[in-house]
Amino acid sequence: MQTAGVIVEIVTWYIYLGLGVSGVFLLFGVDRIDPSARGSYLFRVLAVPGVVLLWPLVLSIWYRRERERA
Repeated sequence: MQTAGVIVEIVTWYIYLGLGVSGVFLLFGVDRIDPSARGSYLFRVLAVPGVVLLWPLVLSIWYRRERERA
């Protein structure tokens, strides 16, 4: 039972981090990565589940694109 509790706790924190990353990314970062996403607010709502699940990949792509711009 203790192992199951640890797994649930890890998944919970992963989702919390994903929600935080999705909030910041969809407010500030998506326009910098994809200029055609400007003004498409329904897209941002629909992208939340994907960003929450794939937030490590989203952060790495966002970081690489920012380094390329600099």
